[in-house]
Amino acid sequence: MQVTLETAEGLLRRLSVQVPAAQVDEAVEQRLKDLARRVRMDGFRPGKAPLPVVRQRYGEQARDEVVGDLIQRTYVSAVTEQKLRPAGGPRITEVDMIAGEGLRYVAEIEVYPEITLADLSAIAIERPKAEIGEAEIDAMIENLRKQRVTYNTVERAAAEGDRVIVDFKGSIDGEPFDGGSAQDMPVELGKGMLLKDFEGPIVGMKAGESKTIEVTFPEDYHAEHLAGKKANFDVTVKSVAEPVLPEIDDAFCAAFGVKEGGVEALRGEVRKNMERELAQSIKRRVKQQVMDGLLAANEVPLPQALVEEEAQRVRQQFSQQMRGAKADQLPLDIFKPEAERRVKLGLLVAELVKSEKLTVDAARVDALLDDIAASYEDPAEVKVYYKSHPELMQNLEALAAEDLVVEHVLAKAKVTDKPMSFDEVVKPAS
Repeated sequence: MQVTLETAEGLLRRLSVQVPAAQVDEAVEQRLKDLARRVRMDGFRPGKAPLPVVRQRYGEQARDEVVGDLIQRTYVSAVTEQKLRPAGGPRITEVDMIAGEGLRYVAEIEVYPEITLADLSAIAIERPKAEIGEAEIDAMIENLRKQRVTYNTVERAAAEGDRVIVDFKGSIDGEPFDGGSAQDMPVELGKGMLLKDFEGPIVGMKAGESKTIEVTFPEDYHAEHLAGKKANFDVTVKSVAEPVLPEIDDAFCAAFGVKEGGVEALRGEVRKNMERELAQSIKRRVKQQVMDGLLAANEVPLPQALVEEEAQRVRQQFSQQMRGAKADQLPLDIFKPEAERRVKLGLLVAELVKSEKLTVDAARVDALLDDIAASYEDPAEVKVYYKSHPELMQNLEALAAEDLVVEHVLAKAKVTDKPMSFDEVVKPAS
């Protein structure tokens, strides 16, 4: 077998492979012999047809099958011989069978890029630093009270924070429109559930009162047929109810799983949960900065085969998040920027792991699993579930490798602590 390697544009490589005629003929002959032992032909017992007869009937078929097999086998050998790292399957072109010369074909492939990592000390990281004091615990318990708010009907005018039940009918230029009417709709005033133009005038209305409210839909309103238009809504308030927060007593504590120890035990549990949430948020923010820093500092040519494959995954994940949306009908190019980011990060992380000889031990994976399981009611059950699903454990190992990379980068990067409040750290990024 003769192999010639040609470097094309970027990461594209062309392998020209020639398989000697003798090797092709030998493989065809062996295929025909195998056929002769099992083929059924009129006039002969199964497996007893003479080889010349089998060759005449099946020679062309056998040769086509052999060509396919030889291309598969010799392609692998050619890649190994040339020490290539394919980033996807080959595109086979220029297949020729020439009498006396054998089989010739060209395999076009993309290879993984050679990466030289930039100096990690140039990466700047701001590590959030926050404290959890009594005031932060008080605020969290207040949030817990709001989660269990109840409402008592009142006879007064509606105020911010009240819940009102309303009927309304909307029209544009005197004509009703889709989605413009509702009955017995609850509205918590001040929560921004509805447009400000609609919700604001309800404040001050009493049960049984009606009024017409003029609303101008924003230019960027999600329903295009309403964007920028003015509408009139005939609104009737049917009831007004004020919020009632529960007392912080033993019953309140028990509702959050604290059966003994009362308020102090609840505060201890809240602190523990807040500390875990804070640690996870700091870790997430730092990791994001590390990955963004690696991306910004390193230029990496990307194999388009990997980008296409990852874009398919991103589109599938989008479909699942949108609960069955027909994402496969969306152009793949929409998902390529995110796919390119993921592929580039994957290559950079893999290169760091290899070049710095970073290894993930079982203890690190177990510690990561402990962190995940701690947020569930039965951590032991979660651990058993993960360990019985190899794909979940592989994902954990990949996350552990990323954590190892983050630690390695932090040891070399310019890291400064940034004072922040608990809420600033844990709130989702815009």
